[in-house]
Amino acid sequence: MSQLCIFDTPEKAQAKHWQLNIDGASRNNPGPSGAGVVVSKEGQTVLKQGYYLGIKTNNQAEYLSLLLGIFLAKQLMAAGDHLTIISDSELMVKQLNGVYRVKNEELKRLFAVAKSLLDGVACRVKHVLRTENKHADEMANVGVDTKHPVPEEFVALLASHHLSW
Repeated sequence: MSQLCIFDTPEKAQAKHWQLNIDGASRNNPGPSGAGVVVSKEGQTVLKQGYYLGIKTNNQAEYLSLLLGIFLAKQLMAAGDHLTIISDSELMVKQLNGVYRVKNEELKRLFAVAKSLLDGVACRVKHVLRTENKHADEMANVGVDTKHPVPEEFVALLASHHLSW
């Protein structure tokens, strides 16, 4: 079973461990959607934000929260740092870890971008229960409620991968 990314580099004394908790929420599937992103470095939260994604399906919201989270985490990380991605989306985690195939055409495109963003990043992707991901879940709902926009640089990144916002 192949995995999207794993810890495959030797531990270095200066390497930091980052954790990215993500969640996507869609009301009425499809409906108004949000992404919740919580980034922690060495156990300390450094970013906690909800973003509005527009009208999306739940699976689209999950993948967009992943892409947005990776985008934001990579801006904070240094070369050689390690990343653990945590999500309560069992489907997405199993797809990222190569357990399930991605069948939906739209999700295939989002999956390809995730793979591209994680190229060269020492990371692992882990599934947790929703109760263990409550901060990201809260932030996804905050994103829907507040309509907080995603960064323009993220929209440009999606466009560079031929994904329309």
